[in-house]
Amino acid sequence: MKLIGARVGGLGSFTFTQAGLFFKTDVRLSYGGLKYQSEGSGTKDRVPDVIFEPRFVVGKDFPSDNGMVFSPYAGLGFRTLYNDLRGNTMGRSTPANPSGLYAGYRRYSYYLYAPVGLSTRVGLDDRWVLAPIVEYDFFLRGTQISTLSDVGGCNRDITNTQKRGYGYRAAFMVEKSRWAFGPWIHRWSIEDSDLQPDACGGPPLLEPRNWTREIGFEIRYRF
Repeated sequence: MKLIGARVGGLGSFTFTQAGLFFKTDVRLSYGGLKYQSEGSGTKDRVPDVIFEPRFVVGKDFPSDNGMVFSPYAGLGFRTLYNDLRGNTMGRSTPANPSGLYAGYRRYSYYLYAPVGLSTRVGLDDRWVLAPIVEYDFFLRGTQISTLSDVGGCNRDITNTQKRGYGYRAAFMVEKSRWAFGPWIHRWSIEDSDLQPDACGGPPLLEPRNWTREIGFEIRYRF
């Protein structure tokens, strides 16, 4: 199955320096009405999907002789994801589900991770600056909550723990004066979670291996 579609969002960031280091905190909020597609359970449009992600990093600037500035950083981030698949979809009928009617439920994902990255600033003519960023995100722990009680019957809510995965992100920003803009990409790849018992007597339940990719364009104004 997959969720795909356009998103819109905002990012607030605050940076201060002390003792030769910079400290940066930012909060990101993103929303999309996505399209759900599954070979088994059919399709559903306008699925609410929300990402909320606060982060804190600390780093240091290292100027070079040719005018470039290299800024390695590391920190801690927390990513939350919510989507709401409640409602019915019509998929292919099977012996276990001859009607082909499937009921959805809400999902909550929580990732704790440690970002380690490098930003670079390269001065150009007429005070333009190139500022590419690359980052690797060490996945520390994840929690997946599936509110299967939304389906009804014998189902109960399931909480799975995720222990393995990774993420990365990159951006290619262009700056001038107080403005900055450019494209970016974020990706997460998470392995199978632990197993939890099924209240309806079926096989144990897990959050299967999955990946998320976001590609976007950002415009910033610095105060």
